[in-house]
Amino acid sequence: MRSLHTRQYKTYVAVLLDARHRAKLSQQVLARRLKKPQSFVSKYERGERRLDLPEFLAIARALGCKSTRLLRRVETAIYGKAAKTP
Repeated sequence: MRSLHTRQYKTYVAVLLDARHRAKLSQQVLARRLKKPQSFVSKYERGERRLDLPEFLAIARALGCKSTRLLRRVETAIYGKAAKTP
């Protein structure tokens, strides 16, 4: 099982939490947009549940963010400088 407790994964979740705060959305509102229970948002924000790529894409869309921009923020937060695209 992949760990939820690596520095990189915690950073990934922190970026998603920051994006939710920037969007001024509560966990309840985000969950409603995702058609999920509020506990879904709470569990991934607390690091109790791992997110897969389709879930990440749905979260980005529900936050009103471009998934590529949000992923770039994750990459920059983890590695310092985002890699240049070819």
